Amino acid sequence: MKKPSLRRFLAVSFLAMIPWASPGWAALGSIDTAAKHAIIVDFDTGAVLLDKGAEDRIPPASMSKIMTAYVVFEHLRKGSLKLDDLLPVSEKAWATGGSKMFVKVNTRVKVEDLLRGMIIQSGNDACIVLAEGIAGSEPAFVEEMNKAAEKLGLAASHFHNVTGLPDPEHYMSARDLATLARRLIVDFPEYYHYDSEKEFTYNGIKQGNRNPLLYQDLGADGMKTGHTDEAGYGLTASVIRNGRRIIMVLSGMSSMKERGTESAKLIEWAYREFSDVHLVKAGEPIDDAPVWLGNDPKVPVTTKADVIATLPRQGRAKMVVKAIYPGPVKAPIEKGQAVGKLVIAFPDTAPVEVPLVAAQAVTRLGAFGRIAAAAGYLLSGHKN
Repeated sequence: MKKPSLRRFLAVSFLAMIPWASPGWAALGSIDTAAKHAIIVDFDTGAVLLDKGAEDRIPPASMSKIMTAYVVFEHLRKGSLKLDDLLPVSEKAWATGGSKMFVKVNTRVKVEDLLRGMIIQSGNDACIVLAEGIAGSEPAFVEEMNKAAEKLGLAASHFHNVTGLPDPEHYMSARDLATLARRLIVDFPEYYHYDSEKEFTYNGIKQGNRNPLLYQDLGADGMKTGHTDEAGYGLTASVIRNGRRIIMVLSGMSSMKERGTESAKLIEWAYREFSDVHLVKAGEPIDDAPVWLGNDPKVPVTTKADVIATLPRQGRAKMVVKAIYPGPVKAPIEKGQAVGKLVIAFPDTAPVEVPLVAAQAVTRLGAFGRIAAAAGYLLSGHKN
């Protein structure tokens, strides 16, 4: 089927792209969930499909190991750490409680094994070995985690340890977890494959990945579960189907079973009720803006980046798309020059504004042409 021109859409109802890092956007849909806190976000557009207390501070439990992994990946990227480096196991690491990969005290463990132990087996001992081996101590590594959180704009997050074990000074929000999960995939695609591995054997002990979605045909390829008595059962998940990825964060569920059933239910809902549509391809003319004192009376306009819409199955007719110009664009006009904005509005939410730029250059009229245009304006009252 031939793709319709957006020129037709400018007077038609349609849904907008909602960019990432826009925490004020209301959720596009709603569904009941047993999770106390939840968010589902479209990976490409940032559209929030479900929001239940996503801004609240919550104890993230082992889901905060996503940040531990992020900082380790930063060191690998910089070259200050290598996958085959051997790191020493301290007594503190060996004695740390909770989930373990079962490292032995006073041995040395390969970084890649420690990564698998942390990501697949959720090993608290692996986290401590990595932190001490990289930064010299857990507090020093935690300082790096907090600096990374600030850089990533995780305003509702603060880390006090590398494991996610309970601490009043260790918290995140569901939205921050979703943002962090996306950034890990975008920033470190070469290491993300560890999240999809279903099992890992170390020290003769085989343990399965605790992410229940990996064992179902749902399209899940990561990220991390979490559980403490205070936090309940939680899950940060990435799911991709037919090229469309969503990020889901759930927290505060009562059991592993509930975590699994709620996660599967919400994933099916997100893919059933929403889809992504490419509205504008970067550089593709979508409208014509009027020009003042130009050799051409109009200039085609476009966007610098692709505009992608996340569309709900219901309610699409409520969306309105308009091209707005402050007035005729004064020549000369350079290709790529900002000339107006594409406004995409939906009831009860702030509108999305996408800059419109000139798709081609327009030269200025000569002296006689400008005089004639000015005379025409005086007679008609309209610029042309």
